[in-house]
Amino acid sequence: MPLSRALVDTLGAWSADGTYAGHVRVLIVDGANVVGSRPTGWWRDRAGAAEGLRQAIAHADLGYDVVVLVLEGAARRGWPAGEDGAIHTVHAPGSGDDAIVEEVRARSAAGDEGVVVTADRALRERVAAAGGSSVGPSWLLARVS
Repeated sequence: MPLSRALVDTLGAWSADGTYAGHVRVLIVDGANVVGSRPTGWWRDRAGAAEGLRQAIAHADLGYDVVVLVLEGAARRGWPAGEDGAIHTVHAPGSGDDAIVEEVRARSAAGDEGVVVTADRALRERVAAAGGSSVGPSWLLARVS
């Protein structure tokens, strides 16, 4: 997924062909896992929980150049897919885990650093195999709450 020119201008380093030539730190959020990590009643309103997480991320300084929020199932109704500044919302067409691993692979192939927020052990192993790393939901929740 290409970066917007405005975002890249703040990061610097355009290459001769007009692409960003620097290292981008990308935080990839497993929306279902993060929302599901606390018993807040999210199961009654998955779309509302996803919207709340997206809004909390938007107001936090997380220290990453780009934040990718992956939503699946009913949570996709909580926020439209697409880019909004440095926050990219991805609607997983099937498995959210598959979409997350694909995002890590693509970011890693581009030379970027991908860090996934999830507590899912199997997903953490897949992320590591794809070239990324991971942190638990408590890391993110401590910064957005």
